[in-house]
Amino acid sequence: MILILLCALVGLAPPTDVRAYDTPSDGGGEVVVEWRLSTDDETIDGYDIYRSENGADFVKVGFIGKNRSSYGDRTEDGVTYQYKVAVVSDTLRSFSQPSAEVASSASWINVAKLNIYVAMILFGGLILYFIYHARKGKKLFIRKIAGLQAIDDAVGRATEMGKPILYTLGLGYIEDIATIASLNILGEVAKKTAQYDTKLIVPNADPIVYTVAREIVKESYTKVGRPDAYDPDSVFFLAREQMAYAAGIDGIMTRERPATNFLVGYFAAESLVLAETGAATGAIQIAGTDALAQLPFFVTACDYTLIGEELYAASAYISKRPLLLGAIKGEDWAKVIIATALILASVIGLLSRFPILNLFQ
Repeated sequence: MILILLCALVGLAPPTDVRAYDTPSDGGGEVVVEWRLSTDDETIDGYDIYRSENGADFVKVGFIGKNRSSYGDRTEDGVTYQYKVAVVSDTLRSFSQPSAEVASSASWINVAKLNIYVAMILFGGLILYFIYHARKGKKLFIRKIAGLQAIDDAVGRATEMGKPILYTLGLGYIEDIATIASLNILGEVAKKTAQYDTKLIVPNADPIVYTVAREIVKESYTKVGRPDAYDPDSVFFLAREQMAYAAGIDGIMTRERPATNFLVGYFAAESLVLAETGAATGAIQIAGTDALAQLPFFVTACDYTLIGEELYAASAYISKRPLLLGAIKGEDWAKVIIATALILASVIGLLSRFPILNLFQ
């Protein structure tokens, strides 16, 4: 009481119109406190924020400098809070009236990101549309990719020469996109080797990738009706260390002299070592990676190279499965829409800088 009278004597005006509300479009756990600045704002130190939880005493929860009229307070969802704001000048404080009760909660929709939601619905609808038509038997055009068209010839060459096919997935882990794409391609290559009764060699650098690759190859042999032709020793773990793995594959290339090498997945500095050794043995080499720094080495030393997104589209291109084809086609149209929007926005932005009929002013 004495402090309030003292504040009144020195003329320290408290903040007014204090209101508290749940932060909109968030995941919950926050309340925004706003107030009208004190008329003495220029001469004070700042504002203390006090909070009462479920009708308990007010406790200080924060401080904010002068010339600022809002504060975000971390809260617990479902608990009722009230707030007071005190103007602070040295040791003096002048309190506002308490705000109305408020409780925080999570919002279903973040309005600020509504554009992302609309884009997700639009592009998801495109993909579902093309998947539907692919399942109905409609042929979806996907441009020709030389490296993938050469797979049949490469497998056929190995069969005619009576030599094995070497398939390496690189150094990637099972969660890497390039590794997942390579596993899809491995499944299709394994089907062809099973049909032609061609030996397949699949060394691996990661134990988990090895396990998945082994099951994929086994399933591929079963799907084409050749489970008896599957050799469990054809898929094996080689080494986790980068150069030990590269040296092991180089040894296999030198000893086995495979007619075709598939270098598909994530690669690092060992890419040129593998590609040069394969070229020296006279093998046809089909490479693919999303590691941009390694692409020049593959382009130089390999016969065919899948660049960037060609690697991701490879499984759809080879298998012709409706689900994959529809997804690729939907993604392509999404890119067309985004590119068109960017071009139009650029043109409008450019024209708005010139006073041509003031169309965009």
